[in-house]
Amino acid sequence: VSGWLVSNVPSWLLLLGLNVLIAGGAVLALRFVRHRFPGLRGDERSEVTQFAFMLVGFVYAFFTGFIVTAMWGQDNSADDDMRVEGATAVQMASDLTIFDKPDGDRIREALLDYERAAITEWPLVAHGHTYPAAGQALQRLRTAYDQVQPRTDTQKTYLATSFDSLHKISQARIERTIRARTFDGMPWSMWTVFFLTSGLVLGGALVFSVEKPTIHYALVATVGVLLATDGFLVIELAHPYLGDTATSSESLGEVIQSLSAPPT
Repeated sequence: VSGWLVSNVPSWLLLLGLNVLIAGGAVLALRFVRHRFPGLRGDERSEVTQFAFMLVGFVYAFFTGFIVTAMWGQDNSADDDMRVEGATAVQMASDLTIFDKPDGDRIREALLDYERAAITEWPLVAHGHTYPAAGQALQRLRTAYDQVQPRTDTQKTYLATSFDSLHKISQARIERTIRARTFDGMPWSMWTVFFLTSGLVLGGALVFSVEKPTIHYALVATVGVLLATDGFLVIELAHPYLGDTATSSESLGEVIQSLSAPPT
């Protein structure tokens, strides 16, 4: 469900919708509570409810911080891998001048074909699929390097380095595909705990003994906005290849620009 929301609903609309749903629902719930249980308006249980509210808030903040940190690290890892893959391919492109021109031109064309196929594959990978043509292009690139017959020690060294780089970008594609398939948002157990702690925080705000209704409504609305914003953040970060916080394929585009530039 969260993947569908991130893919099909604009982030601003998702944030607005969550705030209207949660904060608005909380205010309506408070209106019912204050009319149905007028005894909660007094200050008799203010110390007890204040302690319980602070305790639940602390647990919620700790757990939410843990989730956001884990999701943020997951997204940063995907970004770092993407930048490394792009930098490796750019270095492979710049090293082509070391080889004889026929070999360099053949490898350049094969590398360009692969990068274009990888960009085409990108939106498919985000939904757990692959683009067979990308794997075929990668195999043609490997064949292009296999056909090189180095004539000098320098060419031998660069050819060995290029094979290492080729292995890195191949491994990066495999890891990206596996990550996109397995990182399908938070598990339901984590969502259950998140909803439970969020509900406790909101429930504590609803029964918090506040005599003045204006202050009580403002408190509940603020808590509702906080919960909605946290929920939005968790949903967006739960999918490293979807949404506005998703890992971008710009690094692959930089490789294509490098390969398309006239060799110097």
